[in-house]
Amino acid sequence: MPPPTAEPGTPFDVAQSALRLLCDGPGPLAVSGRAIGHGLPRREIRLTELAAILMHPSASYPARDAVWRLLVTQARTGGPAWVVGATGVALPGLRAIAGRLGRPGDPDVQAEVLAGFLAGLRNLDVSAPRVCPRLCNAAQSTARAALRSARPTAPEVSLEAAGDAAAEAVVGGHPDFVLARAVRAGVLTVADADLIGAIRLDGVPVREYAARLGMTEWAIYKRRTAAEARLIAALNAGDLDDMNAQVIAEATGATGP
Repeated sequence: MPPPTAEPGTPFDVAQSALRLLCDGPGPLAVSGRAIGHGLPRREIRLTELAAILMHPSASYPARDAVWRLLVTQARTGGPAWVVGATGVALPGLRAIAGRLGRPGDPDVQAEVLAGFLAGLRNLDVSAPRVCPRLCNAAQSTARAALRSARPTAPEVSLEAAGDAAAEAVVGGHPDFVLARAVRAGVLTVADADLIGAIRLDGVPVREYAARLGMTEWAIYKRRTAAEARLIAALNAGDLDDMNAQVIAEATGATGP
């Protein structure tokens, strides 16, 4: 199946539109939840729905890894449509990367993020865990290197310095979409979400993150602990429920032998 022709827009907009076109109508791009297991709905799942399931915090890491091993394999062997499909499923994380770089709507930055992600689709070792985070790390490294090459004297902009525009990028989506909802609900600041996302999800060492902000490692640990305590309390209270709750309820209710 050839990838569809999407309407003009930023690279991320085009990828989002292409994913939607691939999943609409007869013969949508889909995976077998029954074959993947790990609590996914035991039926064919369109990639647009799959993206919603993976963004929810109830999606387990084994489930995410199983899905992403399949998506990477399909992107390598199933033709261009699967490359577009895998990219579309990853868009929440890719948007968050552009936000972390302080340029969420910049088409050039989006293009570099996509270039790094596509290189990861071709080359990543999928036998190791954390498939999607490693794909996103590749995308972020490529985009950051391109930014530094283009503006070697310009400092990197953090989410905190980027202000409202970067906050909107976080709200736009992340593999752990709960961070976005926490920012929107006022449970976390943008800086808190960046800290948790960088250290917990992107694997940035605490020492490196502390040096980036000019803070001590102890101060970062203390700040992260306080932010995560607020996040856990909000989750336990049900304050961060989202529009994908019905999808997830179906997924968790469909677990079986």
